Amino acid sequence: MSEERSLNFIEEIVEEDLAKGTNGGRVLTRFPPEPNGHLHIGHAKSICLNFGLAKKYNGQTNLRFDDTNPTKEETEYVDSIKEDVKWLGFDWAAELYASDYFEQLYDFAVQLIKKGLAYVDDSTAEEIAVQKGTPTEPGIPNQYRSRSVEENLQLFAEMKAGKYQDGEKVLRAKIDLASPNMLLRDPLMYRIKHAHHHRTGDAWCIYPMYDFAHGQSDAIEHITHSICTLEFVPHRPLYDLFIKELNIFPSKQYEFARLNMTYTVMSKRKLMQLVTDGHVESWDDPRMPTISGLRRRGYTAASIREFCERIGVAKRDNMIDVSLLEFCIREDLNKTAWRRMAVLDPIKLIITNYPEGQTETLHGENNPEVEGGDGGRNIPFSKELWIEREDFMEEPPKKFFRLGVGLMARLKNAYIVKCEDFKKDADGKVTEIYCTYIPESKSGSDTSGINVKGTIHWVSVSHAKTAEVRLYDRLFRVEDPSNEDGDFKEYLNPESLHILPNAYIEPDLATAVSGKGYQFIRKGYFTLDKHSTTDKLVFNRTVTLKDGWTVKK
Repeated sequence: MSEERSLNFIEEIVEEDLAKGTNGGRVLTRFPPEPNGHLHIGHAKSICLNFGLAKKYNGQTNLRFDDTNPTKEETEYVDSIKEDVKWLGFDWAAELYASDYFEQLYDFAVQLIKKGLAYVDDSTAEEIAVQKGTPTEPGIPNQYRSRSVEENLQLFAEMKAGKYQDGEKVLRAKIDLASPNMLLRDPLMYRIKHAHHHRTGDAWCIYPMYDFAHGQSDAIEHITHSICTLEFVPHRPLYDLFIKELNIFPSKQYEFARLNMTYTVMSKRKLMQLVTDGHVESWDDPRMPTISGLRRRGYTAASIREFCERIGVAKRDNMIDVSLLEFCIREDLNKTAWRRMAVLDPIKLIITNYPEGQTETLHGENNPEVEGGDGGRNIPFSKELWIEREDFMEEPPKKFFRLGVGLMARLKNAYIVKCEDFKKDADGKVTEIYCTYIPESKSGSDTSGINVKGTIHWVSVSHAKTAEVRLYDRLFRVEDPSNEDGDFKEYLNPESLHILPNAYIEPDLATAVSGKGYQFIRKGYFTLDKHSTTDKLVFNRTVTLKDGWTVKK
């Protein structure tokens, strides 16, 4: 029996709360994405943590969109986020939006004004930044901080009514301008934005800041365990202060280390740059660390969940090697992907002693890792075949177990062949290889008594289908592009995509199913691209069979 893994620190907190009967013995988590971009692998870690906790402790998880910034949010992102969460295998108890609480949040702000804990400030953003001081110098109060409660209530109501222009006024909390925590130096609560909101339309022209909406939304929903990443540690005192002064449900925040992964970036701003500057095709480009990009590349939900389980939940930031994610998808696809033959760099092999015009139907199993081979498929065999150019050498060295004059190798699921000769064109490039085959060496009924060490894949020339094959690699050529000098885009990997427009595939692949993984024997794992058509088949490489980057390094 495998050893049960130890609890992570958040699970320990949950179990202690349940033992004490805290929150009535409930567990209610939430996943709160901002709908201003597509989710990435870092969000997958948070999704698995929040939904996984609720599932483990018989609780529930809300999906709550933090839609407090109308200028950056779109319905497209809302839909993509919901699709990603469901694809990962999770469902939410309630689909909620911060905008559901705009009226309630406004009332909360009014309560704080009445308690003398918030004021309307006419200062510019630049003036406020100066007035806040520095980490070593306290902030300086301005003349607006002493406004009366009545004046603040009137001005705030006028802000809501649309009397003022963007940036003309803000609502700030009145806390402590000398606090060592800069976030407590009278933070902004509301700003004016005359912008159309994707859900509330033009009903509002003032919008709550994230730091005001976040904690209160958790309290409104009675979230028991509000799980955030480490950068929100200094924000927690502010959330706790608002909750205390408003006397609302005391939702508790706990922080864990966000996911940092080698050879990519996790910043939404940087990912947006890659899309808008045309360095990648779209948010779901298979080189992107987005969930939609990983899905298009052929990653499975199971492999991503396994990856999130393996990296665990830590209190300290660290860098996870992308090779672990690649290991997880190899492990999964090895057990589920059907084996097929595809020749990516073709050269013609002619079997000189095979009958002209004859076609033979051979059998190949779908997956040798599954008992019974997971069924199988028929493979047409004929006199002329495509093989990989790298499987032939004019002057093969010792221990080269493929083809060269005088050498023998087995054709996968077929016969043993012996190379007799080859042909070159005027430029000295080998164009054809001539072999003889041994009729008694047929796979599954070999009576030839000949043992060969090499097996190569092939596709019958007269039956082959043509496909475009896209070989994807890591997006950046350095481990941590965000930590290098200069613009992070300078470190993009120019070899991150190679397109092979005319690869030959066995005919069964013409009926490949979208979303399913296929192992191109000896070449890697591939999946059908979403833009593939019956007239133009397109396959994306998910991952190589082995980790070649470790060897390079």
